[in-house]
Amino acid sequence: MSDQARPRLSCEWLHACAGCEMALLNCGDRLLGLLDRVSIVHFPLLMDHKYGDRAGAGFDLPRAEIGLVSGGVASREQLALLRTMRESCKTLVAFGTCATHGGIPALRNQWTVDQTLRTVFPEDEGECSSAFDGSSFLDRVYGIDEQVAVDLFLPGCPPRPETIVGVIEALLAGEQPQLTEKSVCEHCPTIRTGKGQRTVRRFLANAEYDPGEPIGSMRCLLEQGLLCMGPVTVGGCGGGETPLCIRARVPCRGCYGPVRRNGNQLLDMLNALASNGIDHRAIVDRRSLLRFSGAHGLLKPPEKRR
Repeated sequence: MSDQARPRLSCEWLHACAGCEMALLNCGDRLLGLLDRVSIVHFPLLMDHKYGDRAGAGFDLPRAEIGLVSGGVASREQLALLRTMRESCKTLVAFGTCATHGGIPALRNQWTVDQTLRTVFPEDEGECSSAFDGSSFLDRVYGIDEQVAVDLFLPGCPPRPETIVGVIEALLAGEQPQLTEKSVCEHCPTIRTGKGQRTVRRFLANAEYDPGEPIGSMRCLLEQGLLCMGPVTVGGCGGGETPLCIRARVPCRGCYGPVRRNGNQLLDMLNALASNGIDHRAIVDRRSLLRFSGAHGLLKPPEKRR
């Protein structure tokens, strides 16, 4: 198939770390097969492409059947770029948890732009601090669906490589990609008794298990008093098998975002703790429960919360 006849794929990253793009490149042979079926027209991490006049009306991006956007929206330039991607792509995919729910960068939403800049660029740094007046920053980090219409949400920090390729292949075939709607708990094989410890243990505390036994013989980490976000986090990190954190005998950190599209991992987790008889007051920093999903107005500066 000639390049002109192939469906076009466009990839862009905003406020993110490039982990999602690295996961795509880690697809191995499946990626090589995909490259025979699509024509990549825009992918700044792989190929040079001029954006157009940034100082003027905006950006100039090629049209594409499928667009992948990773990262949240934190600046005016990123917002303009996102809108251009939406206009140029027939199907737009929120690629990774930063795009779907703000991810780690949205932890910034606990503070104002001025507070953030004064923390990162202290006044005693002189010219460094004065160079960042905050005028190019948005008031907070947004999930991309807060700014434009999104056709498909692909969470993960990062998503599994085979899932990324599977989604692209399904879209090429004109099919709706099948992503799990079950929680991490529903993929977890550990033993649940319905009775937990009264207090939350520190995250670095070791789980109780026999390393010589299969993971299915280990007691539920939440019932052991470890702050496992499995009940309120959508699954997928294990590729249909045991979730990756649980496989390592450590509690889920919530990196795939809430089970429900508009869910609140903080409130849902407090309910899960209560149902397991665990005192939520033992949590030192409750807002950390939104460490991967602080967009959509869930994390706000204290003055706004009041």
